[in-house]
Amino acid sequence: MLSREFYNRDALLVAKELLGKVLVHELFGQKISAKIVETEAYMGIIDKAAHSYGGRRTQRVEVMYGGPGFSYVYFIYGMHYCFNVVTREEGTPQAVLIRAVEPIEGLEIIAKNRFGKEYSQLSKSNLRNLTNGPGKLCQALAIDRSLNGEDLCGKKLYVQEGESDKISIVSAKRVGIDYAEEAKDYPWRFYIKDNIYVSVK
Repeated sequence: MLSREFYNRDALLVAKELLGKVLVHELFGQKISAKIVETEAYMGIIDKAAHSYGGRRTQRVEVMYGGPGFSYVYFIYGMHYCFNVVTREEGTPQAVLIRAVEPIEGLEIIAKNRFGKEYSQLSKSNLRNLTNGPGKLCQALAIDRSLNGEDLCGKKLYVQEGESDKISIVSAKRVGIDYAEEAKDYPWRFYIKDNIYVSVK
């Protein structure tokens, strides 16, 4: 699994380097895993799109002010969870949102979690929509508020090295942050070119 040092860097750097790595959730002795294909960097106090912009400190965002390599999971629109990786040293509240993943292992669990069906029963549309968005991947990988603050250097929820193939990275604007004034235009979303699971091309 990735070391604490990997996470103890700028969110922009970590967001790019997480692409191609594998997110793993071990649940009841079973392993669900998926390749990270899309991320967004949130640069903390200076970033109008970040929950910690201007040094905002609430119970919800407190985990971002802790050390690097912990999970920040929050609930959005009253229906979806979003999973983030906390970066930088304690006191610097930066994080990377995992926006989309490509399923690798535990396909039956993923299919059941998302659509209540066997994997073999999924339609083409179901397959395309398994994990191509932050809320979808959290549902598929059974990530919820109980995993907020989880140590990503532990044995339950973690990220490990993926295939070392050279990947082509695209930079783009972040999604769903129209309130963030000029920050909405920063090219701080990164994804693997031509991957079918990317949420917004």
